Amino acid sequence: MKRTPLQRKTPLTSGGPRRRRCPSCRVMFTPVRDSQAVCGEIECAVAHGKSEKGQATTRKALADVERRKIKVRKEKLKTRADHLRETQVVFNEWIRLRDAALPCVSCGRYHNGQWHAGHYRTVGGNPELRFEPLNVWRQCAPCNNHQSGNIVNYRIELVKRIGADKLDWLEGPHEPKRYTIEQLKTIKSECRALIKELKGAA
Repeated sequence: MKRTPLQRKTPLTSGGPRRRRCPSCRVMFTPVRDSQAVCGEIECAVAHGKSEKGQATTRKALADVERRKIKVRKEKLKTRADHLRETQVVFNEWIRLRDAALPCVSCGRYHNGQWHAGHYRTVGGNPELRFEPLNVWRQCAPCNNHQSGNIVNYRIELVKRIGADKLDWLEGPHEPKRYTIEQLKTIKSECRALIKELKGAA
């Protein structure tokens, strides 16, 4: 198939997609989308589609589409409880990364064991504070699991970290809160962004 000299010598525009060589006719071209494997000629598209590589690319593209569809379906089937659990996991990961340089909020130890995101005011008693950063700090597993949070020493350290005024607010009354699915998605998204930022800095 013929190409004009202009088509053969079209330069790559600055900042545009990288040029590729058509596996069929060997002419350089600039793709208009990431998945474009051949130039714009019909004959090349047909030849590539019949080739083993082209069929493999097609199968991969179809598999990717199916995976996306499954992901969307699974997302729609999630309950509020599912979103709540997922958000808690991401939030807890952010807390542990945020406090990575700090010792246990209750016993003041640095150790090589398991770390938790320990709530000062419990999730069961104060669900409205479950995602309040001032209420959750990195805590060693022994304090969190075996000493019920070691709450007396937790409070002493909390005064040092956030001050008496903020602690008074934390211990004061709070309006009951029932997080919606959209609110949970937003919190999860924000925490993931913070995690990415902390990991990038590390």
